[in-house]
Amino acid sequence: KKISDVLQKSAPKPGVPADLQNLLTQHFGENRSVIEIEELKLPDSCFLPANDLSHSFSSYLKEICPKWAKLRRNHKEKKSVVMLVLCSSALRSLELIKSMTAFKGDCRVLKLFAKHIKIKEQMNMLEKGVFHIGVGTPGRVKALVEQDGLCLNSTKYMILDWNWRDQKLRRMMDIPEVLYKHLYVLYSMYSLLLFLALRSWSVKFSFC
Repeated sequence: KKISDVLQKSAPKPGVPADLQNLLTQHFGENRSVIEIEELKLPDSCFLPANDLSHSFSSYLKEICPKWAKLRRNHKEKKSVVMLVLCSSALRSLELIKSMTAFKGDCRVLKLFAKHIKIKEQMNMLEKGVFHIGVGTPGRVKALVEQDGLCLNSTKYMILDWNWRDQKLRRMMDIPEVLYKHLYVLYSMYSLLLFLALRSWSVKFSFC
């Protein structure tokens, strides 16, 4: 059955942590041992409450990140962002950037997608300036991480545009070419979180 056919008969359900955990397990399960798969599982404390579809993007961010103003003021590191928002396309990224005006306040937002923006330009901007929020696609974020243009160590919030659907009623995770790159970023984030846990570094995952 097509995704659109299934959705027409049932209302969409908001994403929950179990969806993400199951996705990683299914994807990496064939190539990793039971112990390695177990290491991919994160405690519930690493996840913030998901958007129950009653919030706007700005109001949702205000609820899950009430101390944003303080985090924004304290962030001084280049080549990094405090909040990373991942979505399925450049157009969707622009929509989210426009819709977060009431939340972001006096902070710098960087567009992290490939459409009309060269990766070298984004790397130069990250190297020379301080940005607080990055909004973009998994493909471009993956490329920036691989080329050491973006460092995830300072990232405190990773927002997944999980619930939004395109004209074909597909979520980001339903698009194969987006899913692979998305999983790469998630696995990188998971690996960092597990590796740096002893240093009291933490990141919160959230579904908008």
